[in-house]
Amino acid sequence: MTYFADKQLLVTDIFSRYPATPQGRRSALMPLLREVQDALGYVSEAHMAEIARLCGTTATEVRSVMSFYSTYHTLPTGRYHLQVCSTLMCALAGSDELWDHLVSVLDVQPGEVTADGRFSVQKVECLGSCGTAPVVQLNDEGYYEQVTRTKCDRLLAAMRADAPPPPDNPVPVTVREDGRQMTAKGERVGASIHDLAPLAGGEA
Repeated sequence: MTYFADKQLLVTDIFSRYPATPQGRRSALMPLLREVQDALGYVSEAHMAEIARLCGTTATEVRSVMSFYSTYHTLPTGRYHLQVCSTLMCALAGSDELWDHLVSVLDVQPGEVTADGRFSVQKVECLGSCGTAPVVQLNDEGYYEQVTRTKCDRLLAAMRADAPPPPDNPVPVTVREDGRQMTAKGERVGASIHDLAPLAGGEA
């Protein structure tokens, strides 16, 4: 059975958010990917092909979209998937040395999961937190900032005990149906379009 075979209501709901056009169907690609990723932890080749059929596109295009976002995985990940920012500011602050330390201590390379299923690692492009470099993202829960070797070792020890501390910065934020952004902790961020008030004084 394919992943979405018994999820027709969900598929219908996702497609209802976009125009009923070929381009609209392709726009549903991202939430369909997110659905599979959230449920299984990664998106296999078979799931890419299924999503491509639903969206009226090709598995190659689905893979191409996935490759742009570090949050999508084509291979199973560990319970704690650690993503190390590798762009300039983090590199200047020591992310290369941090990466070497991380893969050495865990004895794991990208695409691999530690024997206990606990850890996997990935180098990623800019996480957008240059002021707190070097940055490590934990799953989709948020960022650990200014991660030194000492801090890295402390975090790994906590994860080995299945008691990781909350991320320093609980991002990325999610967007609810009403357009409001929420942090991973469920806190409101910014405003939604429903908070906008008409301008006083007539038309601009």
